[in-house]
Amino acid sequence: MAIVADHMSSNVLTVAPETTVADAARRMADRGVGAVLILEGTRLLGIFTERDVLKIVAAGLEAGQTMPVSSLMTRYPETVELTSTTEEAAALMVHGGFRHLPVVDEGAVVGIVSLRDLMRFELASGAAGAA
Repeated sequence: MAIVADHMSSNVLTVAPETTVADAARRMADRGVGAVLILEGTRLLGIFTERDVLKIVAAGLEAGQTMPVSSLMTRYPETVELTSTTEEAAALMVHGGFRHLPVVDEGAVVGIVSLRDLMRFELASGAAGAA
Protein backbone atom coordinates (compact mmCIF):
# COMPACT_ATOMS: atom_id res chain seq x y z
CA MET A 1 0.00 0.00 0.00
CA ALA A 2 1.46 3.37 -1.08
CA ILE A 3 1.74 6.16 1.46
CA VAL A 4 1.74 9.92 1.02
CA ALA A 5 5.28 10.31 2.40
CA ASP A 6 6.63 8.57 -0.71
CA HIS A 7 4.87 10.89 -3.18
CA MET A 8 4.73 14.32 -1.56
CA SER A 9 6.96 17.30 -2.15
CA SER A 10 8.92 18.29 0.92
CA ASN A 11 10.17 21.49 -0.71
CA VAL A 12 7.05 23.45 0.25
CA LEU A 13 6.52 27.08 -0.65
CA THR A 14 5.37 28.97 2.44
CA VAL A 15 4.60 32.60 3.20
CA ALA A 16 3.50 34.63 6.20
CA PRO A 17 -0.16 35.75 6.48
CA GLU A 18 0.73 39.40 5.79
CA THR A 19 2.41 38.59 2.45
CA THR A 20 0.57 40.34 -0.37
CA VAL A 21 -1.47 38.36 -2.85
CA ALA A 22 0.72 39.68 -5.66
CA ASP A 23 3.90 38.52 -3.93
CA ALA A 24 2.46 35.07 -3.18
CA ALA A 25 1.30 34.69 -6.80
CA ARG A 26 4.73 35.80 -8.06
CA ARG A 27 6.48 33.26 -5.85
CA MET A 28 4.12 30.52 -7.04
CA ALA A 29 4.86 31.39 -10.67
CA ASP A 30 8.61 31.52 -10.03
CA ARG A 31 8.54 28.07 -8.43
CA GLY A 32 6.03 26.60 -10.89
CA VAL A 33 3.67 25.47 -8.13
CA GLY A 34 -0.08 25.71 -7.75
CA ALA A 35 -0.27 26.33 -4.01
CA VAL A 36 1.46 28.09 -1.16
CA LEU A 37 0.99 27.31 2.52
CA ILE A 38 0.41 30.16 4.94
CA LEU A 39 2.32 29.67 8.18
CA GLU A 40 2.57 31.64 11.37
CA GLY A 41 5.79 30.31 12.81
CA THR A 42 5.30 26.58 12.32
CA ARG A 43 1.49 26.68 12.64
CA LEU A 44 -0.52 26.08 9.44
CA LEU A 45 -3.07 28.86 9.02
CA GLY A 46 -4.18 28.30 5.45
CA ILE A 47 -3.53 27.50 1.83
CA PHE A 48 -3.57 29.87 -1.15
CA THR A 49 -3.97 28.30 -4.59
CA GLU A 50 -4.26 29.09 -8.28
CA ARG A 51 -8.01 29.31 -7.82
CA ASP A 52 -7.53 32.09 -5.29
CA VAL A 53 -5.36 33.96 -7.82
CA LEU A 54 -8.33 33.85 -10.21
CA LYS A 55 -10.49 35.54 -7.57
CA ILE A 56 -8.14 38.51 -7.36
CA VAL A 57 -7.91 38.75 -11.15
CA ALA A 58 -11.71 38.87 -11.30
CA ALA A 59 -11.79 41.55 -8.58
CA GLY A 60 -9.15 43.66 -10.34
CA LEU A 61 -5.43 43.03 -10.25
CA GLU A 62 -4.60 46.27 -8.46
CA ALA A 63 -6.22 44.95 -5.27
CA GLY A 64 -3.62 42.15 -5.09
CA GLN A 65 -0.78 44.63 -4.70
CA THR A 66 -1.75 45.44 -1.11
CA MET A 67 -4.24 42.74 -0.09
CA PRO A 68 -2.75 40.22 2.34
CA VAL A 69 -2.84 36.59 1.26
CA SER A 70 -4.65 35.80 4.52
CA SER A 71 -7.75 37.55 3.19
CA LEU A 72 -8.19 35.04 0.34
CA MET A 73 -6.61 31.85 1.69
CA THR A 74 -8.61 28.81 2.70
CA ARG A 75 -8.31 28.80 6.48
CA TYR A 76 -7.24 25.67 8.32
CA PRO A 77 -7.26 23.35 5.30
CA GLU A 78 -7.70 19.62 5.45
CA THR A 79 -4.41 17.80 5.95
CA VAL A 80 -3.10 14.27 5.70
CA GLU A 81 -0.47 12.49 7.78
CA LEU A 82 2.80 11.17 6.38
CA THR A 83 1.48 7.65 6.85
CA SER A 84 -1.87 8.26 5.13
CA THR A 85 -2.37 6.14 2.04
CA THR A 86 -2.41 7.70 -1.39
CA GLU A 87 -5.97 6.39 -1.73
CA GLU A 88 -7.03 8.30 1.41
CA ALA A 89 -5.42 11.48 0.12
CA ALA A 90 -7.02 11.13 -3.31
CA ALA A 91 -10.45 10.47 -1.83
CA LEU A 92 -10.16 13.52 0.42
CA MET A 93 -9.19 15.71 -2.53
CA VAL A 94 -11.92 14.41 -4.80
CA HIS A 95 -14.66 14.69 -2.18
CA GLY A 96 -13.43 18.09 -0.97
CA GLY A 97 -13.00 19.52 -4.47
CA PHE A 98 -9.38 20.58 -4.04
CA ARG A 99 -6.07 19.64 -5.64
CA HIS A 100 -3.49 20.18 -2.90
CA LEU A 101 -3.16 18.77 0.61
CA PRO A 102 -0.67 19.81 3.24
CA VAL A 103 1.13 16.82 4.77
CA VAL A 104 1.74 16.90 8.51
CA ASP A 105 3.66 14.84 11.02
CA GLU A 106 2.45 15.26 14.58
CA GLY A 107 0.85 18.56 13.58
CA ALA A 108 3.93 20.05 11.88
CA VAL A 109 3.89 20.71 8.13
CA VAL A 110 6.40 18.44 6.38
CA GLY A 111 5.19 18.55 2.79
CA ILE A 112 2.40 18.93 0.30
CA VAL A 113 0.83 16.41 -2.04
CA SER A 114 -1.09 17.30 -5.16
CA LEU A 115 -3.57 15.49 -7.31
CA ARG A 116 -0.88 15.59 -10.02
CA ASP A 117 1.58 13.79 -7.69
CA LEU A 118 -0.98 11.06 -7.08
CA MET A 119 -1.86 10.74 -10.78
CA ARG A 120 1.84 10.45 -11.65
CA PHE A 121 2.17 7.62 -9.14
CA GLU A 122 -1.01 5.90 -10.33
CA LEU A 123 0.05 6.08 -13.98
CA ALA A 124 3.51 4.74 -13.16
CA SER A 125 1.96 1.93 -11.11
CA GLY A 126 -0.40 1.07 -13.94
CA ALA A 127 2.44 1.00 -16.45
CA ALA A 128 4.51 -1.20 -14.13
CA GLY A 129 1.57 -3.53 -13.57
CA ALA A 130 0.92 -3.81 -17.29
CA ALA A 131 4.49 -4.84 -18.08
